[in-house]
Amino acid sequence: MFRHFRWILLLFLLPPPALPAQGAVPAGMATLRPGDLVRITVWRNAELSGEFEIGGDGHIQHPLYREVAVTGVPLEEAEDRVRSMIARHQSAPQFVMEPRFRVAVGGEVQEPNLYALPPERTLAQAIAMAGGPTERGRLDNVRLLRGGREFVVDMTRPDADLAQMAIRSGDQIMVARRVSVFREYIAPFAAVTAAVAAVLNVILRYQDI
Repeated sequence: MFRHFRWILLLFLLPPPALPAQGAVPAGMATLRPGDLVRITVWRNAELSGEFEIGGDGHIQHPLYREVAVTGVPLEEAEDRVRSMIARHQSAPQFVMEPRFRVAVGGEVQEPNLYALPPERTLAQAIAMAGGPTERGRLDNVRLLRGGREFVVDMTRPDADLAQMAIRSGDQIMVARRVSVFREYIAPFAAVTAAVAAVLNVILRYQDI
């Protein structure tokens, strides 16, 4: 338990380094997609504040925000659109918009699930949010599905910059399973062999009677 806690703490303390331009995994533009969340906090206006889901039409699902389309555009532009809407209700609005990307983390992690994470979270931190790898998790074989393409990330390398790449909405992160030859193959075969030997022993004893 302490080992997993230390691993998770280390991931959050590490600053995300800049990725090289020739990185194998395309970073892509950080944009919101249907199913993502936005947390909007408007100063002194509880009616316009809250956490809202983005509908299939790309609009914020809230009666006062339903005209605001926020998908497929840079986050700064999405924020400007929200600001324009709030300005209809109060002058010089002071607010904070916090996007939350839907990211699936599965495979050999402690708590596989669908998570809503801030866009600055990294792949490594997303795994940490899922409780970190299990004892059989392979951090040298983490599969990232992004934009219809699959990539393999080795997080055990000292220069594993891709592990610190920021997440994108819709990412699917899968930690591979470490295969134990003894546990997966030898032990079952030995168990079957022992069972067959026991049956043969019973048959031979029966024939001697």
